[in-house]
Amino acid sequence: MGMIEQKFIVSPFSILDTKQGYWQNRKRFWLNKGIRSEIGRDAACLPSGFDETKYGKKMSQSTSIFDPVLCELMYKWFCIDNGKILDPFAGGSVRGIVASLLDYNYTGIDLSKTQINANIEQTKTICKDTAPIYINGDSNIELDNLENEKYDLIFSCPPYFNLEVYSNENGELSAMNYNNFLIAYNNIIKKSLTKLKNNSFAIFVVGDVRDKQGFYVNFVEDTVKLFEKNGAKKYNELILVNAIGSLPIRITKQFNGGRKIGKMHQNILVFYKGDPKNIKNKFDAFIYKTQQTSLSDYYE
Repeated sequence: MGMIEQKFIVSPFSILDTKQGYWQNRKRFWLNKGIRSEIGRDAACLPSGFDETKYGKKMSQSTSIFDPVLCELMYKWFCIDNGKILDPFAGGSVRGIVASLLDYNYTGIDLSKTQINANIEQTKTICKDTAPIYINGDSNIELDNLENEKYDLIFSCPPYFNLEVYSNENGELSAMNYNNFLIAYNNIIKKSLTKLKNNSFAIFVVGDVRDKQGFYVNFVEDTVKLFEKNGAKKYNELILVNAIGSLPIRITKQFNGGRKIGKMHQNILVFYKGDPKNIKNKFDAFIYKTQQTSLSDYYE
């Protein structure tokens, strides 16, 4: 481990490469805690237009799983110790469990009752004293019920429009057309930001998607516009380089059929609500210590 990593866990540069050995080792460390974020996400959660007969049933049943190392970094870099974290698109269990094991107070909201129940079952065997709070429902409604709550960090990964369709429930953003999607998405961002304490960060992990003609819908840019419209300005942007996965299988048809470049990254958008002059006073100098009493059981 280099000098920079000894201070910051991973170098706080604009490119985070999940393919690197140090990242994969750390990911295995977290997954060995028993995190199974794919549980609760059924085979209906598939890429739009996926051809199972061409790519195989096993691959069709795989769903996107959030990276626990990314959770660790965002929590430690952008949230105060023992802070309260709000996730309006909770999805699988990983963000809540990593938060719990690092002694943060996590509240996640998700529309899928199956997913929420699966998450809660995992926390019973993995989490210690600070168990995540999971709320089943539409964030457009449930955020209004958190009337007196204030949070130190917003951290979430919203639906990438219709890239994966998660459910047929009322209020499911991934089943909407893009205009309706943006209206509901804006409302959730607005309500979430009202729950965020002043001089705090909000982070969304997003990626652009194509429309039926093959053009990008500019989802990343629209996310930035909606956050800034609702009072949080873009402060950092990081690129998360993902494992290649099934891309080599898909790229020949994708490129030859329309010169579409294989996408293997996501955008980590970091927003700030407040006066950035206060960051230095609110956040102590970051020094990664493996021997901290509260963390020693969870770090290599």
